[in-house]
Amino acid sequence: MLRYALIFFVIALVAGVLGFGGIAAGMAGIAKILFFVFLALLVISLISGALKKV
Repeated sequence: MLRYALIFFVIALVAGVLGFGGIAAGMAGIAKILFFVFLALLVISLISGALKKV
């Protein structure tokens, strides 16, 4: 998941440098959503792993 977020971020950077503002904004939005989904899944995974040890 984090890999896809980074890929979309790099595509957004390249599109921004080349002057494609709309595409860059869309890709940055997708990257942001994927990053927050990754963080949520990471927190859930850490909490469930900690509860299994108890």
